[in-house]
Amino acid sequence: MKMWIFAVLAALAVGASAQSCTCATMKWAICDGTPCSCTLLIGNGTKQPLDCTALVPKCFLMKAEMDRARKGLSTRTIGGKQHETAIVDNDGIYDPECENDGKFKAKQCNNTDVCWCVNSAGVRRTDKGDQTLKCEKLVETNWVRLQLTHKEGPTNVNKDNLKTAIANEINSRYKLNSSLVKEIQYDPDARMIVVDVTKPKGERINDLSRMAYYMEKDVKALPLFTGEKNFTASVGGQTLMMEKIIVYYVDEEPPTMTMKHLTGGIIAVIVVVVLAVIAGLLAVFFFQKRQRKYKKTQQREMEQM
Repeated sequence: MKMWIFAVLAALAVGASAQSCTCATMKWAICDGTPCSCTLLIGNGTKQPLDCTALVPKCFLMKAEMDRARKGLSTRTIGGKQHETAIVDNDGIYDPECENDGKFKAKQCNNTDVCWCVNSAGVRRTDKGDQTLKCEKLVETNWVRLQLTHKEGPTNVNKDNLKTAIANEINSRYKLNSSLVKEIQYDPDARMIVVDVTKPKGERINDLSRMAYYMEKDVKALPLFTGEKNFTASVGGQTLMMEKIIVYYVDEEPPTMTMKHLTGGIIAVIVVVVLAVIAGLLAVFFFQKRQRKYKKTQQREMEQM
Protein backbone atom coordinates (compact mmCIF):
# COMPACT_ATOMS: atom_id res chain seq x y z
CA MET A 1 0.00 0.00 0.00
CA LYS A 2 2.79 2.40 0.94
CA MET A 3 4.58 1.65 -2.31
CA TRP A 4 1.44 2.41 -4.29
CA ILE A 5 0.95 5.76 -2.51
CA PHE A 6 4.62 6.62 -3.11
CA ALA A 7 4.25 5.84 -6.81
CA VAL A 8 1.16 8.06 -7.11
CA LEU A 9 2.88 10.93 -5.32
CA ALA A 10 5.94 10.57 -7.53
CA ALA A 11 3.79 10.66 -10.66
CA LEU A 12 1.99 13.76 -9.42
CA ALA A 13 5.32 15.43 -8.67
CA VAL A 14 6.61 14.66 -12.16
CA GLY A 15 3.41 16.03 -13.69
CA ALA A 16 3.58 19.22 -11.64
CA SER A 17 7.23 19.66 -12.58
CA ALA A 18 6.42 19.23 -16.28
CA GLN A 19 3.62 21.81 -16.07
CA SER A 20 5.87 24.37 -14.36
CA CYS A 21 8.69 23.85 -16.86
CA THR A 22 7.69 26.42 -19.46
CA CYS A 23 9.25 29.49 -21.06
CA ALA A 24 7.31 32.66 -20.26
CA THR A 25 8.78 34.66 -23.16
CA MET A 26 8.52 32.03 -25.91
CA LYS A 27 5.47 29.83 -26.40
CA TRP A 28 7.23 27.74 -29.09
CA ALA A 29 10.00 26.72 -26.68
CA ILE A 30 10.70 23.08 -25.84
CA CYS A 31 11.27 22.79 -22.10
CA ASP A 32 12.21 19.85 -19.90
CA GLY A 33 14.63 18.64 -17.27
CA THR A 34 15.41 19.45 -13.64
CA PRO A 35 16.23 22.26 -13.32
CA CYS A 36 14.01 23.36 -16.19
CA SER A 37 15.83 24.34 -19.41
CA CYS A 38 14.28 25.51 -22.67
CA THR A 39 15.35 25.57 -26.31
CA LEU A 40 13.94 26.92 -29.56
CA LEU A 41 14.07 25.15 -32.93
CA ILE A 42 15.70 27.53 -35.41
CA GLY A 43 16.03 25.25 -38.43
CA ASN A 44 17.75 22.02 -39.48
CA GLY A 45 17.01 20.51 -36.09
CA THR A 46 19.17 23.11 -34.32
CA LYS A 47 18.03 23.85 -30.76
CA GLN A 48 18.90 27.33 -29.50
CA PRO A 49 19.14 27.55 -25.67
CA LEU A 50 16.90 30.28 -24.25
CA ASP A 51 16.98 32.66 -21.31
CA CYS A 52 13.29 32.71 -20.47
CA THR A 53 13.65 35.69 -18.12
CA ALA A 54 14.30 37.95 -21.14
CA LEU A 55 12.88 38.51 -24.62
CA VAL A 56 14.35 36.23 -27.27
CA PRO A 57 16.63 38.05 -29.78
CA LYS A 58 14.76 38.94 -32.97
CA CYS A 59 17.27 37.10 -35.17
CA PHE A 60 16.57 33.80 -33.39
CA LEU A 61 12.82 34.49 -33.54
CA MET A 62 12.95 35.03 -37.30
CA LYS A 63 14.88 31.81 -37.81
CA ALA A 64 12.32 29.97 -35.68
CA GLU A 65 9.51 31.60 -37.63
CA MET A 66 11.11 30.55 -40.92
CA ASP A 67 11.37 27.00 -39.58
CA ARG A 68 7.69 27.09 -38.64
CA ALA A 69 6.75 28.68 -41.99
CA ARG A 70 8.45 25.83 -43.84
CA LYS A 71 6.25 23.50 -41.83
CA GLY A 72 3.16 25.58 -42.63
CA LEU A 73 2.73 26.86 -39.08
CA SER A 74 3.06 30.68 -39.31
CA THR A 75 3.95 33.64 -41.52
CA ARG A 76 3.74 37.44 -41.22
CA THR A 77 3.43 40.58 -43.35
CA ILE A 78 3.99 44.30 -42.79
CA GLY A 79 4.05 47.46 -44.88
CA GLY A 80 3.98 51.26 -44.83
CA LYS A 81 6.43 54.13 -44.50
CA GLN A 82 6.36 57.44 -42.68
CA HIS A 83 9.44 59.13 -41.20
CA GLU A 84 11.95 60.73 -43.60
CA THR A 85 14.75 58.26 -42.80
CA ALA A 86 12.55 55.49 -41.41
CA ILE A 87 12.53 52.04 -42.96
CA VAL A 88 10.03 49.25 -42.50
CA ASP A 89 10.23 45.51 -42.88
CA ASN A 90 8.79 45.43 -46.42
CA ASP A 91 10.79 42.38 -47.51
CA GLY A 92 8.87 39.99 -45.28
CA ILE A 93 10.28 37.03 -43.45
CA TYR A 94 13.67 35.55 -44.42
CA ASP A 95 16.11 33.08 -42.91
CA PRO A 96 18.74 35.31 -41.26
CA GLU A 97 22.34 34.69 -40.26
CA CYS A 98 22.80 35.32 -36.53
CA GLU A 99 25.75 35.94 -34.29
CA ASN A 100 26.15 33.64 -31.29
CA ASP A 101 24.51 36.24 -29.02
CA GLY A 102 21.45 36.55 -31.27
CA LYS A 103 22.42 39.74 -33.09
CA PHE A 104 21.97 39.92 -36.84
CA LYS A 105 25.01 39.67 -39.03
CA ALA A 106 25.38 42.85 -41.03
CA LYS A 107 25.20 40.98 -44.35
CA GLN A 108 22.19 38.78 -45.14
CA CYS A 109 21.62 36.57 -48.20
CA ASN A 110 18.69 34.32 -47.21
CA ASN A 111 20.62 31.26 -48.46
CA THR A 112 20.77 32.72 -51.99
CA ASP A 113 23.27 34.62 -54.17
CA VAL A 114 21.38 37.87 -53.54
CA CYS A 115 22.62 39.80 -50.50
CA TRP A 116 21.89 43.05 -48.66
CA CYS A 117 22.93 44.92 -45.51
CA VAL A 118 20.63 45.15 -42.49
CA ASN A 119 20.34 47.20 -39.32
CA SER A 120 20.28 45.81 -35.78
CA ALA A 121 16.58 45.02 -36.27
CA GLY A 122 17.38 42.84 -39.29
CA VAL A 123 15.64 45.25 -41.69
CA ARG A 124 17.24 45.86 -45.09
CA ARG A 125 18.88 49.30 -45.36
CA THR A 126 20.78 49.03 -48.66
CA ASP A 127 20.19 47.99 -52.25
CA LYS A 128 20.44 44.28 -52.94
CA GLY A 129 23.64 42.95 -54.52
CA ASP A 130 25.54 39.71 -55.05
CA GLN A 131 27.81 37.73 -52.75
CA THR A 132 30.58 40.35 -53.18
CA LEU A 133 28.49 42.99 -51.41
CA LYS A 134 30.37 44.55 -48.47
CA CYS A 135 28.61 45.45 -45.22
CA GLU A 136 31.23 47.07 -43.02
CA LYS A 137 29.26 47.08 -39.76
CA LEU A 138 25.87 46.47 -38.22
CA VAL A 139 24.14 49.84 -37.94
CA GLU A 140 22.16 50.26 -34.73
CA THR A 141 18.46 51.17 -34.65
CA ASN A 142 18.12 53.85 -31.98
CA TRP A 143 14.55 55.01 -32.65
CA VAL A 144 11.43 52.93 -33.16
CA ARG A 145 8.13 54.54 -34.07
CA LEU A 146 5.05 52.43 -33.33
CA GLN A 147 1.89 53.43 -35.17
CA LEU A 148 -1.00 51.76 -33.37
CA THR A 149 -4.73 51.75 -34.01
CA HIS A 150 -7.03 50.74 -31.19
CA LYS A 151 -10.48 49.24 -31.52
CA GLU A 152 -13.62 51.31 -31.17
CA GLY A 153 -15.03 51.89 -27.73
CA PRO A 154 -12.97 54.09 -25.36
CA THR A 155 -13.75 57.83 -25.38
CA ASN A 156 -12.23 60.97 -23.84
CA VAL A 157 -8.80 59.37 -23.41
CA ASN A 158 -6.31 61.69 -21.71
CA LYS A 159 -3.08 61.92 -23.76
CA ASP A 160 -0.76 62.25 -20.75
CA ASN A 161 -2.38 59.32 -18.98
CA LEU A 162 -2.18 57.33 -22.22
CA LYS A 163 1.57 57.91 -22.41
CA THR A 164 2.03 56.71 -18.84
CA ALA A 165 -0.13 53.65 -19.45
CA ILE A 166 1.70 52.60 -22.62
CA ALA A 167 5.14 53.29 -21.09
CA ASN A 168 4.25 51.17 -18.05
CA GLU A 169 2.90 48.36 -20.24
CA ILE A 170 6.05 48.36 -22.38
CA ASN A 171 8.14 48.22 -19.23
CA SER A 172 6.22 45.40 -17.56
CA ARG A 173 5.58 43.35 -20.70
CA TYR A 174 8.79 43.83 -22.68
CA LYS A 175 11.23 44.70 -19.85
CA LEU A 176 12.20 47.96 -21.57
CA ASN A 177 12.92 51.07 -19.53
CA SER A 178 9.77 53.20 -19.60
CA SER A 179 11.88 56.37 -19.83
CA LEU A 180 12.71 55.41 -23.43
CA VAL A 181 9.10 56.17 -24.39
CA LYS A 182 9.75 59.79 -25.31
CA GLU A 183 6.57 60.98 -26.99
CA ILE A 184 3.04 59.87 -27.78
CA GLN A 185 0.66 61.46 -30.29
CA TYR A 186 -3.01 60.58 -30.22
CA ASP A 187 -5.77 61.14 -32.78
CA PRO A 188 -9.05 60.04 -31.16
CA ASP A 189 -11.04 60.37 -34.40
CA ALA A 190 -8.72 57.97 -36.24
CA ARG A 191 -8.14 55.95 -33.05
CA MET A 192 -4.44 56.23 -33.88
CA ILE A 193 -1.60 56.26 -31.35
CA VAL A 194 1.95 57.08 -32.44
CA VAL A 195 4.60 56.04 -29.92
CA ASP A 196 8.24 57.14 -30.22
CA VAL A 197 10.71 54.90 -28.39
CA THR A 198 14.27 56.23 -28.59
CA LYS A 199 17.63 55.69 -27.00
CA PRO A 200 20.83 57.78 -27.19
CA LYS A 201 23.14 57.14 -30.12
CA GLY A 202 25.91 54.75 -29.08
CA GLU A 203 23.82 53.08 -26.35
CA ARG A 204 23.94 49.30 -26.67
CA ILE A 205 22.19 48.15 -23.49
CA ASN A 206 18.59 48.26 -24.73
CA ASP A 207 17.62 46.33 -27.87
CA LEU A 208 14.62 48.16 -29.33
CA SER A 209 14.12 45.54 -32.04
CA ARG A 210 13.11 42.85 -29.53
CA MET A 211 10.39 45.03 -28.02
CA ALA A 212 9.12 46.09 -31.45
CA TYR A 213 8.99 42.54 -32.80
CA TYR A 214 7.18 41.15 -29.76
CA MET A 215 4.66 44.02 -29.89
CA GLU A 216 4.17 43.51 -33.63
CA LYS A 217 3.30 39.87 -33.02
CA ASP A 218 1.10 40.80 -30.04
CA VAL A 219 -1.03 43.13 -32.15
CA LYS A 220 -0.92 41.62 -35.64
CA ALA A 221 -0.84 37.90 -35.04
CA LEU A 222 -0.54 35.76 -31.92
CA PRO A 223 1.57 36.79 -28.93
CA LEU A 224 4.90 35.04 -28.56
CA PHE A 225 4.48 34.85 -24.80
CA THR A 226 3.32 31.56 -23.30
CA GLY A 227 0.22 33.16 -21.78
CA GLU A 228 -0.76 34.71 -25.14
CA LYS A 229 -2.14 37.86 -23.49
CA ASN A 230 -2.62 40.69 -25.98
CA PHE A 231 -1.03 44.13 -25.64
CA THR A 232 -3.51 46.59 -24.12
CA ALA A 233 -3.37 49.97 -22.40
CA SER A 234 -5.65 50.84 -19.47
CA VAL A 235 -6.47 54.53 -19.13
CA GLY A 236 -8.98 55.97 -16.67
CA GLY A 237 -10.75 52.67 -16.21
CA GLN A 238 -10.94 52.11 -19.97
CA THR A 239 -9.02 49.38 -21.79
CA LEU A 240 -7.67 50.11 -25.26
CA MET A 241 -7.41 46.97 -27.40
CA MET A 242 -4.99 47.35 -30.32
CA GLU A 243 -5.97 46.05 -33.76
CA LYS A 244 -3.30 47.44 -36.14
CA ILE A 245 0.40 48.27 -35.94
CA ILE A 246 3.12 49.53 -38.26
CA VAL A 247 6.71 49.61 -37.00
CA TYR A 248 9.18 52.17 -38.37
CA TYR A 249 12.91 51.86 -37.72
CA VAL A 250 15.24 54.88 -37.63
CA ASP A 251 18.96 54.06 -37.51
CA GLU A 252 21.97 55.95 -36.22
CA GLU A 253 22.97 56.35 -39.86
CA PRO A 254 20.54 56.94 -42.77
CA PRO A 255 19.85 54.01 -45.14
CA THR A 256 21.68 53.95 -48.48
CA MET A 257 19.01 52.79 -50.92
CA THR A 258 19.17 54.34 -54.40
CA MET A 259 16.39 55.79 -56.54
CA LYS A 260 15.92 52.63 -58.58
CA HIS A 261 14.35 50.98 -55.55
CA LEU A 262 11.90 53.79 -54.81
CA THR A 263 8.20 53.24 -55.47
CA GLY A 264 6.57 54.61 -58.59
CA GLY A 265 4.63 57.22 -56.61
CA ILE A 266 7.75 58.62 -54.95
CA ILE A 267 9.62 58.69 -58.26
CA ALA A 268 6.68 60.52 -59.85
CA VAL A 269 6.77 63.15 -57.11
CA ILE A 270 10.53 63.58 -57.58
CA VAL A 271 10.07 63.96 -61.35
CA VAL A 272 7.32 66.57 -60.86
CA VAL A 273 9.51 68.53 -58.44
CA VAL A 274 12.49 68.41 -60.81
CA LEU A 275 10.33 69.55 -63.73
CA ALA A 276 8.93 72.38 -61.64
CA VAL A 277 12.45 73.52 -60.72
CA ILE A 278 13.54 73.38 -64.37
CA ALA A 279 10.43 75.32 -65.43
CA GLY A 280 11.18 77.94 -62.79
CA LEU A 281 14.78 78.29 -63.93
CA LEU A 282 13.68 78.64 -67.56
CA ALA A 283 11.16 81.30 -66.58
CA VAL A 284 13.87 83.25 -64.75
CA PHE A 285 16.22 82.85 -67.73
CA PHE A 286 13.69 84.19 -70.27
CA PHE A 287 12.65 87.01 -67.96
CA GLN A 288 16.27 88.13 -67.55
CA LYS A 289 16.76 87.82 -71.32
CA ARG A 290 13.76 90.07 -71.98
CA GLN A 291 15.03 92.54 -69.41
CA ARG A 292 18.45 92.74 -71.12
CA LYS A 293 16.78 93.18 -74.52
CA TYR A 294 14.56 95.95 -73.13
CA LYS A 295 17.57 97.77 -71.63
CA LYS A 296 19.48 97.58 -74.92
CA THR A 297 16.47 99.03 -76.78
CA GLN A 298 16.24 101.90 -74.29
CA GLN A 299 19.97 102.54 -74.63
CA ARG A 300 19.72 102.81 -78.46
CA GLU A 301 16.79 105.20 -78.19
CA MET A 302 18.77 107.40 -75.79
CA GLU A 303 21.76 107.44 -78.17
CA GLN A 304 19.55 108.43 -81.15
CA MET A 305 18.15 111.34 -79.18
